[in-house]
Amino acid sequence: MYRTILAAVNENVNSEVAARYAKHLAHAAGAKLVICSVREPGQPEHAFELAREAAHRIQHSARELGVETACLFEAGDAAERLRSIVTARGVDLLFAAMRRREVKKRILPGKSASTRFLRLPCSVALVRVVHMGRIFPRDVLVPLKEHIEHIPERAEFIALLAKAFEATVHLFHATRPLTRFFHGEMHLTPFEWEARIPPDIARFVGHLEGYGVGHEKRVLPGSAGKSITIEASSRRRDLIIMGASERGFLNFLLGGDTVKEVLLETPCNVIVLKPGR
Repeated sequence: MYRTILAAVNENVNSEVAARYAKHLAHAAGAKLVICSVREPGQPEHAFELAREAAHRIQHSARELGVETACLFEAGDAAERLRSIVTARGVDLLFAAMRRREVKKRILPGKSASTRFLRLPCSVALVRVVHMGRIFPRDVLVPLKEHIEHIPERAEFIALLAKAFEATVHLFHATRPLTRFFHGEMHLTPFEWEARIPPDIARFVGHLEGYGVGHEKRVLPGSAGKSITIEASSRRRDLIIMGASERGFLNFLLGGDTVKEVLLETPCNVIVLKPGR
């Protein structure tokens, strides 16, 4: 269970949206919320003042929900200051917004703020904001790979967000089309595809059902990245929650994988969770 959640807030509106997800998850988990703004070297005073105002707005709205909340204002390197807070306060989970340039341009891992956050000794939820009007998601799309790491924490994270927003979870697995030698592609019914669900996905569903979360399952053949974005767009999902390891994020930043494709083409907000507890 998450006990202390940290939200990193700066002068950009995207970071305030990410902090609002953190606020609602803290409320659902009964956790303490710590909101932190770090004034980095060279940052103008007016920009830091915008960050302070955003932090106070989040604090005020969190307290209205009954969430125990604290605001911290620091100066220095953001990743290093956050590391100190994570260690000193026993933070379980960090929420931070991805910067647009990190998604649209190739950035060296050592220069990326998101990559440095991933090395913090806690779980990290990076938020890609593309739609300011969908911060109260009712339909959450959860793409699942054949092999899933940290199944208990991922299920808990999704269950808490679903509870916070009274949302329905839509589990989605894009699998490669099956082929028969000399006979081309095999066409299976949806029931036949579901019968082929990998063991890790079956375990994940079992954990999610343990939280009493309402969910639907879809298994379709096709390219993972394209299938996820089409599913989110055609069915008007409000939020995508994906999982990735630190290595998975490095692959994204250096050249691309399913996470990169979804982050570039997504029609709705995306949370990418790197479990670390």
